[in-house]
Amino acid sequence: MGHLNQNPIHRVLSTLRSHEVRFLLSGGQACIFYGAAEFSRDADIVILAEPENLSRLSKGMDELDAVCIAVPPFSEDYLDRGHAIHFRCRRKDVAGIRIDVMSVLRGVDGFEDLWARRTTVTTESGDAFDLLALPDLVQAKKTQRDKDWPMLRRLIEANYEANRQDPNQEQIRFWFREARTPSILVKLATEYPVDFAMVVQDRPLLGVVRIGGVEAVQAGLAEEEATERARDREYWAPLVSELERIRHDHVSGRGA
Repeated sequence: MGHLNQNPIHRVLSTLRSHEVRFLLSGGQACIFYGAAEFSRDADIVILAEPENLSRLSKGMDELDAVCIAVPPFSEDYLDRGHAIHFRCRRKDVAGIRIDVMSVLRGVDGFEDLWARRTTVTTESGDAFDLLALPDLVQAKKTQRDKDWPMLRRLIEANYEANRQDPNQEQIRFWFREARTPSILVKLATEYPVDFAMVVQDRPLLGVVRIGGVEAVQAGLAEEEATERARDREYWAPLVSELERIRHDHVSGRGA
C-alpha cells in the first residue's frame, strides 16, 4: 500500500495504482514531475472510461474514503461527454486531497494514444507513476485560466534547459511549436535553420521570429494565447450550461 514516507498525493496515486486503475497524471502534479514547480493539493488524472477500469477506480476511491463533492455524479456517460468528476479524500493520511477525474481533454487525443506515449517516472522511494507526455500536457494546459499560461512557459523552459546541450530533432521541433519565450525562439531559429524551415508553416508566429523584434514576438504570443482561450471558452460553454442544469435539478430534487 505504498511507503510511509510518501507525501499525501503520492499515497493517493499509489492507492489507485494498487487497484490497477489505468490513469495518467495531469495538471499541477504532472508539472512538478516535469520540473515546472507548482504547489497543489489536487491530483488531476485522465482515465480510461470503460466499465472495468471505472470499477477499479471506484474501489480505489472507496479505500481513500473519497466522496464525490460536486456535480456531475460519477458516471461513464458524463466522463465521455468531457465533464470532470470531483472527489475529496477523507482517509486520515490523505484527508483533504481533491481528485479531479477526466477521460476527455480538449484538443488532446483519446486515452489509448495518450497511454501509448506516456511518460513514466520513478520517485526516490521507488514508486512509479504514469504522466501525460509533455506535448500532451502542454496541449491540455491551453485553457482560459490565467494560471495555466505562465505554467506552459515554465514547462517548456524547463525542458529546454534540461536538453538544449544535445537535443534530438523531436525535441527541437517541439520547442519550435510550443515555446513561449521570445529569446528561446530567436535562439532556435538561429541554431536550427533546417528545422525552422520545416515547421515555420505550422506556426504563423515563427514567421515573425526572424524579421520582428521581441515586441513583435510577444504580440504574436499574446494573439496565440487569446485564440486558445477563446477556443477553450467555446468548448466549455455547453458543458457549463449542462452543469448548471444538473445543479438546478439536484437542488430542486429532480435528480441528474
